[in-house]
Amino acid sequence: MIETVFIERQVTEHPNTKMILERLPHSNVIEINRYQELFNKRQQNFRLQKKNPALILAKKYENFVLPAPIGFGMDARKSYYFSHMFNCIYDCRYCFLQGMYSSANYLLFVNYEDFFQAIFDKINKYQNSSLTFFSGYDCDSLAFEKISRFAQRSLDFFEIHPMTDFELRTKSINIGSLLARNPVKNCIVAFSLSPQKIANVLDVKAPSVARRITAIKKLAQYGWLVGLRFDPLIFCAGWEIMYSELISDIMRGLDISKIHSVSYGPLRYPKEMYKRITELYPESKLLSFPMQKSGNIISYGPEIEQRMSEFINKELKKYLTNEKIFHCIA
Repeated sequence: MIETVFIERQVTEHPNTKMILERLPHSNVIEINRYQELFNKRQQNFRLQKKNPALILAKKYENFVLPAPIGFGMDARKSYYFSHMFNCIYDCRYCFLQGMYSSANYLLFVNYEDFFQAIFDKINKYQNSSLTFFSGYDCDSLAFEKISRFAQRSLDFFEIHPMTDFELRTKSINIGSLLARNPVKNCIVAFSLSPQKIANVLDVKAPSVARRITAIKKLAQYGWLVGLRFDPLIFCAGWEIMYSELISDIMRGLDISKIHSVSYGPLRYPKEMYKRITELYPESKLLSFPMQKSGNIISYGPEIEQRMSEFINKELKKYLTNEKIFHCIA
């Protein structure tokens, strides 16, 4: 899976570095001074690197916990995110990580303890507030779990802080470690979903939607809270039928009481991000529909956004009450 691992010299003896290398016994290991020597340098070929990314193990020094972007959180709670890893093993064409960094290599920060200290400090600071923390903004929360074990460490931490909510956002079906432990009552395992016909084209390297749905139902069966994330909504011929069937497939046989929340939002990009993605994938069918510009945002335009949002909301209300449904637009 990973042919080459670059390691900052200062973290070669870190316990997490050793743990990760034990899981990659056949990888070539190369020591470096700082990860910036390799990651996000200009004039790197992102698409070429994406075919065979290296793993970089490094130490992070700041910005461990940041306010969640608008549209990422779902209610009035104070929301934060943390990113122990940059870049994703999947290659979904609509993802903002396409071209976010000039490097497609995986950058994993091994000083997990500093993330948890920063989260603890935030919890202490807002003892009288309801807080939600998100993992899975700059990477997939579970896709790299067999190597990193970061999700397990996170669950251990949040289990002893039950007054906060913690969301693992993922497309991964790598749920074995979750099923092997008791559910963490304040954890939500949230899956990003699109109709399979759309996913076949755009969710490159990600598990099939059918396998994700199976994982959702398995987690709920074992007592875990699950989240459903229809974001972004993709406009194409027959989208109404496809999304209606998708929602029906998910809800069939699923214990509705285990659904923590459902969120949805039409595809939209900041202007510069849209430019980067079109330059990376000019042939992509994702961008074949004419988009509209409003200020700094590129989108389908208000009419299509409203039409899609109203339709999805109507379909979800066949199964769920209003308080579990959130319309998220960044």
